[in-house]
Amino acid sequence: MNEATRGFRLLAEQCVDSALEADPVAATWLGDHRFDTRLPDYSLAAVDARARSIDNQLTAIDAVDDVELDVVDLVDLEILRSRMQREAFEIEELRATEWNPMVWNPGTALHLLMSRDFAPWAERLASIEGRLTEVPNFLAQARTTLTSMPQVHVETAIAQLTGTRQLMEGHIPQQCREQGGGVPAALQTAIDAVDEQLAWLEERLHEATRSPRLNQRTYAGVLWHVLDDATNASHLLRDAETHLDHVTEQMREVAAEYLEESVHADKVVRRALESVALTSPVSDDSVLEIVSQALERTTEFVRAHQLVSMPDVTTEIIEMPEIHRGVAVAYCDAPGPLESVAVPTYVAVSPTPAAWDAQQIASFYREYNSTLLHDLTIHEAMPGHVLQLAHAAGLQTPTRVRRFGFSGVFVEGWAVYAEELLLDRGYSPETSRRSALAIRLQQLKMQARMAINTILDIRVHSMDMTEEEGLRLMTFRGFQEEGEAVGKWRRALLTAGQLPTYFVGYRAMKSISDDLRVLHPDWSDQQVHDLMLSHGSPAPRHLRTLIGI
Repeated sequence: MNEATRGFRLLAEQCVDSALEADPVAATWLGDHRFDTRLPDYSLAAVDARARSIDNQLTAIDAVDDVELDVVDLVDLEILRSRMQREAFEIEELRATEWNPMVWNPGTALHLLMSRDFAPWAERLASIEGRLTEVPNFLAQARTTLTSMPQVHVETAIAQLTGTRQLMEGHIPQQCREQGGGVPAALQTAIDAVDEQLAWLEERLHEATRSPRLNQRTYAGVLWHVLDDATNASHLLRDAETHLDHVTEQMREVAAEYLEESVHADKVVRRALESVALTSPVSDDSVLEIVSQALERTTEFVRAHQLVSMPDVTTEIIEMPEIHRGVAVAYCDAPGPLESVAVPTYVAVSPTPAAWDAQQIASFYREYNSTLLHDLTIHEAMPGHVLQLAHAAGLQTPTRVRRFGFSGVFVEGWAVYAEELLLDRGYSPETSRRSALAIRLQQLKMQARMAINTILDIRVHSMDMTEEEGLRLMTFRGFQEEGEAVGKWRRALLTAGQLPTYFVGYRAMKSISDDLRVLHPDWSDQQVHDLMLSHGSPAPRHLRTLIGI
C-alpha cells in the first residue's frame, strides 16, 4: 500500500466518524450505535462549527494525491467528496434547521431504538432514556432557532409530533411492560416538552407564511447534490415529459388489449385500470397476506429464472406502525449499511390509518389493489430493495465510505428497473394472459407516476406550478386516485430533490444493463445483474467506473 492510499483511508475514516458523531440519529439508522443516547445539536453555534469542520475536511480531501490511488479508492474519494459537499450545501445554503419544524422531531430517534433487536432490550432502553432526557432541551432549542416557517411544514410537523407523543405515551410503556421493566424516569418530562412544542407550533400556524418552494438557484443546488448527476433541471424536465408521453402510449396499447377494444376507444386506460382495481380487491384484513403471497411468488420466480444471485437474507412481513401509515402501502426497512448485528429485513405493510373513513379506505385500496401490490412487492422486496440491499451488505471495502455515502439514486433506480425486468421475463400474479396484461398496466402506471414525480418536483420548486395544475397532472395524466394525488402534492411541497431519484436512477440502471449486454452478448441475466450489484450502492456514474464501462 502506497503512502497516498494509506493517508486517504485514514482521512476517510476520520471524515465518516465526524459525520456520524454530528448526526447521532443518522448514525443509529445507518447501524452505528456509538451515539445512541444522543440527539443532534442543531444550535447555530454547533451548525457553524460543523460547517468549519467540513471545510477543513474538504481541503484535506482535495490535497490527496489521487493519481496514486487505485480505482476502488479513487471512487471512494469521489463519493466522500460529494457526500461532504452535500452536507456543506445543506448547512450553508439550505439551512433547513432554521425554517423546517419537521427537522426538530425526536420521534425517529426513539423509534429506531425500539424497532430493531440489534442489542438486548436493557441496553436499548438505556439509550432511549438518554434521548428522552435530551428532548426538553432539544425542543427548546427548536423554538429559539426556527424563524419564518411554511404553513404546510408546520401542519405536517404538528401531525408527526402528535405521532411522536403517541409513541412516547403508548408504545414505550407497552414495550417496557412486555420486556418486564419499568418506564424511563425521563418519559413524562419528555412528553410534557412535546406538548409544549405542539402548543408553540399551533400558535404560529397562522403566521407561517414562508413559501415552501425553493428558488431556482437553491433548487439547482439540491438537484445537483441529491442526484449526483450532471443533468440540469430543464433537461431533466424535458426527458421526464417525453418519457410520460411514451408511457402513456404504451398504457393505451396494453389497456386496449386488456379490454379487447380499440386503442382509440374513449377513456380506454382509465376504464382498464378501474377494471383491474375492481377485480383485484384489497382490505385491511387481506393486505398483509396478499403481500406475503406476492413475496413468495416473486422470490420463486427470481430463483427459477436465475435472474440474479439470491443472498441469504431473513425477510419478515410486519404490520406498519400507525405513525407511518397513510402514505404508501408498504416499504422496505432493511438493516443500516453499517449494522454489524444480524437482524432481519422487514417489509412493513400498512392497513389504513385508524382515523380514515370508508371513502378514504376505498380510494386507497383502488390505488393499491392486489395487482399493484405484486408490482410494489417487486420494488420493495424481491428482487428490489430487499435483495439489492442484502447484496450491498455483503460488500467488503477498504473504508466505510461506500456504505456511509450510499446513493439513493442507485437504490431506487435498481428497484424500478427490477419491476420492468420481472415483467419482461414473464412474471404475473396468476398464470394467465389477462393477469400479465393487468400487472403490466399497473407497472406502466408506476412508470407514469415516476415521470410525474420528476415533473412535479421541478415545476413546484423552480416554475411555480399551481396546486390545480399539479393535481390535474396526477389524476388525468397519471390516472391516480384523488387522495394519492393530494398526498403527493404535499410531499412535493415538503421535500425537494428526492422525487426525481426514481426516474434518474431507472434510466441510469437500464442504460448500464443495456451497455453490459452489448459488451457481453453471451452473458446471462444473472451475470449482468450480479456485476451491477457487486459494488454496493454507489451513484450510477461511479458504478460505471468500477465495472469499467
